[in-house]
Amino acid sequence: MNAIELLKEDHKKVSGIFEKLEPTTERAEKTREELFAELKMNLDIHAHIEETIFYPAIKQAAATHDIVLEGFEEHHVIKTLLGELEAQPVGSEEWGAKLKVLKENVEHHVEEEEGEMFPKSREVLSKEQIEQLGAQMEAEKQNQKKQMGAAG
Repeated sequence: MNAIELLKEDHKKVSGIFEKLEPTTERAEKTREELFAELKMNLDIHAHIEETIFYPAIKQAAATHDIVLEGFEEHHVIKTLLGELEAQPVGSEEWGAKLKVLKENVEHHVEEEEGEMFPKSREVLSKEQIEQLGAQMEAEKQNQKKQMGAAG
């Protein structure tokens, strides 16, 4: 699978988890905990493969340099929010508000990647490179899932 399609599939998956998680109420603690764990795992793995494989492959090119730096910063904000959500009781009002802020940050990040970064990536990478990156990213995703499964 090519790298860009793989990342877009991740974006759709995360969006689907947000759609299930956002309408939950403070009383649905078990559902919130399960969906949040799934969301966090997907976002953590996605950020990891972008930061270790995809971003380094496109960072040196002038056309993609600045948006890659911005992507790293957006990941930092998202990871901070994930950590705060993880530390807060899912039954609190603040948790729901913070989840909404997380969703808005993720949606903004996805829009920038799909609207600007990915098209520019196609200009700086060959089709073969995009395919190779996709294979690397898929393998690393499986590796990360195994590690998290063993840890969890």
